[in-house]
Amino acid sequence: MANVYDPVFDDDRDAPGFAARRARIGRQAGARRLGASLWELPPGQAAYPYHLHLTEEELLVILVGTPALRGADGWRRLAAGETVVFPPGVDGGHQIVNDTDAPVRFLAISTNGEPDIVLYPDEGKVCAADRHPDGDVHKWFWRTEDAVDYWDGIEPPSPPSSI
Repeated sequence: MANVYDPVFDDDRDAPGFAARRARIGRQAGARRLGASLWELPPGQAAYPYHLHLTEEELLVILVGTPALRGADGWRRLAAGETVVFPPGVDGGHQIVNDTDAPVRFLAISTNGEPDIVLYPDEGKVCAADRHPDGDVHKWFWRTEDAVDYWDGIEPPSPPSSI
């Protein structure tokens, strides 16, 4: 049984500057099309790079602490109890950073049943994510500098002479 007060952290991240613990409570509770994660950020860490989703919408509820939010409109401080929404598209860009001396906990709820495209503007990356009801996630990342023109490699068709 999933419990936000007694979480089972099942996704530890330890990249420099991005150390965090995550309990995927939606999956633990059996959700198939709804994501819910409890995040715990130690001081000086970010949950993830600045990014935006093209199909997924997210809602965050700050449970403990006062993290910094980098949104599409810039930086601001969040308060415990505050709720923010990140719609799909450029207006929903976001990043949560714990620049305080105390741990931060927040609940992230998201639409989570469809494939998603995630953009990372700072790194010039694109991610295609395919989520499955059993919780499997397949992700593929590309750099935008590798982009090609729509017509690159395309040749006009040549129907066979026998038709």
